[in-house]
Amino acid sequence: MSHRSLIAPSILSADFARLGEEINAVAGEGETRADWVHVDVMDAHFVPNLTLGLPVVKSLLKATDLPLDCHLMIEDPDHWAIGYAEAGAYNVTVHVEAASDPVMLAKNLHAAGAKAGLSVKPGTPLEDHLETLKHYDTLLVMSVEPGFGGQSFIPDVLDKVRTARRLVDTGHLNVIVEIDGGINADTIEQAAEAGVDCFVAGSAVYGAEDPGKAVAALRAQAAAR
Repeated sequence: MSHRSLIAPSILSADFARLGEEINAVAGEGETRADWVHVDVMDAHFVPNLTLGLPVVKSLLKATDLPLDCHLMIEDPDHWAIGYAEAGAYNVTVHVEAASDPVMLAKNLHAAGAKAGLSVKPGTPLEDHLETLKHYDTLLVMSVEPGFGGQSFIPDVLDKVRTARRLVDTGHLNVIVEIDGGINADTIEQAAEAGVDCFVAGSAVYGAEDPGKAVAALRAQAAAR
């Protein structure tokens, strides 16, 4: 079964002093327009890095009409995630390793008006969370250890992607399969072949001279598989 080729540039690799302009660089028309903008929220507790939080997300929501895909790498997402949904984020992703009641959290995110995403670290087995995933709209498979951009892609995680793709194609799950970490021109094709729908790309987009053209090129590569 065919799947989608959505591109979600990660502003973790953008210039934080110019975030509005950086998002506009992938908000053009046609193939140069990103599908989502991926926003990495880190609290220096769940992961060893500190990035940005809800005040910045609220500002970004005023600056763009692109859907914001907020990836919360934080402790206690059961408490904090709802604020992102209420602010207007399109998709709010929490880590299964951090959520105390992920099923209730998905319901609360939906009630607040957002799609709900569930993320798994590279070492977290997917099989343990298949029932929970039935309540979610997005599965975010981490292909690097969460915390820092620019890491190398871990190909072993594609087994999780293949499992998820099979379950979606047979009607057992209804999620967008998303991948985050080390996605670039060298890795996107193997991720697409495994069954990814949405590709988070940081330095592959924002390290390029023309981020919009980079979005178009990555999407074409993914769609060709």
